[in-house]
Parts: sequence; structure tokens; C-alpha cells
Amino acid sequence: MPIKVGTASWTDPTLIKSKRFYPPGCSSAEGRLRFYSSVFPMVEVDSSYYAMPNGANSALWVERTPPDFTFNIKAFRLLTGHQTGREMFPKDMQPSLPENGKKNLYYKDLPPEIRHEIWRRYIEAINPLRTGGKLGAVHFQFAPWIVNNPEGRQHVEHCAERMDGFTVAAEFRHRSWFADDKRTEATLDFKRALGLVNVTVDEPQGATNSIPSVWEPTNDDLAIVRLHGRNHETWNIQGATAASSRFNYDYNDDELGELATQIYEISRLVSMTHVVFNNNYEDQGQRNAMSLMGILEAMSG
Repeated sequence: MPIKVGTASWTDPTLIKSKRFYPPGCSSAEGRLRFYSSVFPMVEVDSSYYAMPNGANSALWVERTPPDFTFNIKAFRLLTGHQTGREMFPKDMQPSLPENGKKNLYYKDLPPEIRHEIWRRYIEAINPLRTGGKLGAVHFQFAPWIVNNPEGRQHVEHCAERMDGFTVAAEFRHRSWFADDKRTEATLDFKRALGLVNVTVDEPQGATNSIPSVWEPTNDDLAIVRLHGRNHETWNIQGATAASSRFNYDYNDDELGELATQIYEISRLVSMTHVVFNNNYEDQGQRNAMSLMGILEAMSG
């Protein structure tokens, strides 16, 4: 029942500013990744959501981490249905973008040849992680407006088809996918049919962009548990200067103990389980991840 625990990002500005995780003098990109990977066995790359990943960086990450280290990498925001500023596209592609008077573009706004090139470049950029044996899952965190309707399901199917050969995880952000028992089972069956990894989340409940914790795997090889924190006040915060402000939450020992029990149980159903702390404000995720690793180790012992 292998379980790998890590955090979302290892270079969040608030983490570095806190000076509570990295030792003094550990200030280079290489030094931080080497130190992080000496503490944790996996990490989620979030930067690839905000901008297209870089193949040279992927190759460096492979070199700078231990042989059994794992990277889960987020899909570029355009591919998950999010609005994407023109400046977020590769510079050489920007002159070819459609002129429709809009600052932001969506996947549906682009002609097929540009879509195809984005997919090609994305896969080419992450391929060094795969060939280096360090790529876990490609994480698609779909936009809240990718809902459970024919159009939404078609886009998910399209993404799964384009990522054929990769392990793909799907995290939905609209409650229509899990509105009741019937739709929850249909969503899980949908993921199973496409070979997608179900992402079990822990997050504030009640909003339309919140989904319940569904502790059921859909891929025999991998389960992913993603912990966003439970801060209702910041879940849909407006005007935040950093994404980490939304996930400002420190899990207490009782909460981590309850989660550990559920993680242990789901890990018995799959070959590998990844646990990602996305409460990435300052060093909360790193501290919580280390605590959880200790609890899980005690349980397995």
C-alpha cells in the first residue's frame, strides 16, 4: 500500500518568505528542489497551470531529484477550460491568436491548428519527466463551468484522448458531477471508462464550485487525495494577490488523523496513492504533510 505525500508547489512566494521550511542559504532553484525532494517523495507542479511548461526545466527536475521521486503536473489552464490571457500563450504564438476584441481566450475560441500546437508543445515539455521515470499524473483541474452536461463530458473525453498514454487525473469543480448518489456513480463510471484517476478532495462545502469528498478510486494504478483546507471564508475570496491566500488553513492533529484513516483505507484498493496538500500558504502544507507522514507511518507499523 505505497502512499506518497507531498505539497502543491515547492516555491510559493509565501513559503519562501516565511523562512520556516528551507534552511538558511537554500535560495537557488536547484537548492530548493534538492532540499524539498530530500524531505518528501512527490510534489505537484502548479506553475504549468499558469504558463506552458518548459522541457528544459522538466529535464533539470529529473536530474535534481532522487530516482524514486514523483512529479504530478497540472495541465495548462487553457486545456482545462479556464480563461487564458493572451500573454500566457507562448510568445511566438501570440501574433497568430484570433483577434476577437477579448483580452482572455477560451479553448473554444481557438482554431484547430492552434489547439493542436498547444497540445503538442505541452506534451513535448512534460515528456522528459515521463522518459525520466518521474511523471506520476497529469492533473486536469477543470474550470467550475465545465459542468456535467454533454458539452462538459465531451471536453473531458477530448482531453483524455489527447493525453492518451499518460496517467490523467480529473478534478471537477462544479457540484453537478456529484449532486446526488446517482450522478456520483455515473461520474465515477465515466472516469473509469476513460481510465481517469478520480481526485478525492477535502475542501469547504456549500458553494457551487465545491464538490464532496468521494473516497472511491476509478483507476487501479493510482488514487489521488488533494487537500485544499477547510477555510470557508477564503474559498471564494475576491481580489487576492496570491492563490495561496485562498487556501490559508492549518489542519489540526485530529483532522489529520481522520484523513489518515481514510487515506489508508483507499490505499488498499490501488497500487499507489498520492496525497497533495494544497493549503500552500506559508509552510502550512509542508508542516501538515510531515505530520501526516508520521501518522501514516505509525499506522502501517
